[in-house]
Amino acid sequence: MRRFELLRVLLVFLLIVMPAAVLAQGLSPITSTDELSKSLNDPTVVVLDIRKVENYKAGHIPGAIGIFYNSLAPGKGDMQNQLPEDDDLIDLLSESGIQPDSQVVVYGTTGTGADRVNVTRVAWTLKYAGLQKVSVLSGGMEKWSVREERELSTETVKPKSKDYEGTFNKGVLATKDYVKAQIGKSIIVDTREPAFFSGEQKLPFVAKAGRIKGAVNLPTIQVFDKYPPGEHMEQCCWTYKDVDALKNMATGVVGNDLTKEIIVYCDSGRVASTWWFILSEVLGYKNVKNYDGSMEEWSKDETAPIEP
Repeated sequence: MRRFELLRVLLVFLLIVMPAAVLAQGLSPITSTDELSKSLNDPTVVVLDIRKVENYKAGHIPGAIGIFYNSLAPGKGDMQNQLPEDDDLIDLLSESGIQPDSQVVVYGTTGTGADRVNVTRVAWTLKYAGLQKVSVLSGGMEKWSVREERELSTETVKPKSKDYEGTFNKGVLATKDYVKAQIGKSIIVDTREPAFFSGEQKLPFVAKAGRIKGAVNLPTIQVFDKYPPGEHMEQCCWTYKDVDALKNMATGVVGNDLTKEIIVYCDSGRVASTWWFILSEVLGYKNVKNYDGSMEEWSKDETAPIEP
């Protein structure tokens, strides 16, 4: 009888305590539509739609708040996709009721390369602001609403404003002078496509073709798969590869040392944010920085070494 009572107590513990422990762990950094669907009623989860206002109003994931991408990655001077001023970012988060312990899930669309990296660019901005738990939705709006026909809402969510009280984590940001000082010391990762890495191509806003001296290449374009496989481009969405595939790609270029400093860059700090997010938040590398100015800034500096 006593043994039966012990088993009953253990069962109660497993049914009550264990689910609470699982919930406390939060959502996966790369969140699936199934995982998000089960968390929509969780008051600690903030779903963030970064599409244009008119798209948000036409239909969004139930309960999602809308903050357009450009508000979280505005230009600065003559450069694109730069961090907002700290005070502006604090105001934006306060107006949205977001706190450092909020579990934020960022989603947008996946139709273009820029769309696919916008979510991680916003996620990086939120981590810079000091948020502890930030996830991105794999497959975006297309997988949620088009492929899976999940519920949408047209009700504009107006969050309760609350002063943001987070401590900024500026260790995720690399400046131009910092990158210069780390050449030959840190692993510097160019996340652009090989033709840009080799200097065969460049974007119009980049003054000179080439790469930062000593950089290795880990293209962001490789982290996505079409979903469902085999669909025509206009009929599919894009999801992240599984964690094992991402790990194999990463370790083949940056190695297995999780403590080694890694600096990622691209042309404007947006494309690089995807590998920043994967390396830091998914694979557990401890010291990853994103060079926000990237080649747009680097290529204008005659003292900044460029290869080839």
